[in-house]
Amino acid sequence: MKQSAFVAWIFRMPLIKRWGLMHCIKPENVAEHSHQVAVIAHLLCVIKNERYGGDLNPEKAATLAIFHEISESKLQDLNHVVKYHNKDFTKQYKSLEHLAEQECVDTLPQDLKKYYSNIVIQNDVDPAYRPVLKAADTISAYLKSLDEQKFGNVEFDYVRKNIEKKLFSLKRDYPEVDDFLKVFAKNCLASIDELAS
Repeated sequence: MKQSAFVAWIFRMPLIKRWGLMHCIKPENVAEHSHQVAVIAHLLCVIKNERYGGDLNPEKAATLAIFHEISESKLQDLNHVVKYHNKDFTKQYKSLEHLAEQECVDTLPQDLKKYYSNIVIQNDVDPAYRPVLKAADTISAYLKSLDEQKFGNVEFDYVRKNIEKKLFSLKRDYPEVDDFLKVFAKNCLASIDELAS
C-alpha cells in the first residue's frame, strides 16, 4: 500500500508556534490550541443543547475543532492583524489555506477521502457548526490573552480588548458563550493550589 502523509502533517502541529509576532510568557503551539478549541466547542454544544434548545452533536464539533487549523502545518500561524489587514490579502491567504487543506486530504487513500473532506476543508464544514468553531476559537484566544496578562505581558492588552469586542457580539447572539465564560473562564486562570482547594 502507498504511504500517506495525512497523519504526518497532523503530527507536525505541535511544531507550529502560535502568536509568532508577539512576545509570549507561555509558548503555545497549534496542537495545544486545537485541543483547547475542541474541548470548548464540545462544551458549547452541550450547553446549547441542554439550555437553549440546540441539537448539535458535541462530538462532531470537537472533531471539527481538532482539524480546524490543519492548514497551519504547511503555512504556519499567521498573526490575526496581518491576516485580516486588507481584503485582498485575506482572500489570497484564504486561498492558500484551502489549497493546504485540500493537499492534506489528497494524501489520504482514495476510499478514506470522503470521511475527511468535510472535516479538514473548512469551506466544506457543515455551516451549522461554523459559529460554534468560531466562538470556541475566539474563547481560546481570549483565555490565552488573560493568561498572558496575568503574568504581566502587556503585549496582550490590545489583543484582549479586540477579542472582548468580538465576545460582546458572540454573547449576544449565542447565549451558550456567555454561560461558558461565566462558568469556566475564571478558573482557567487559577493556580493549582486554588483549583485544589
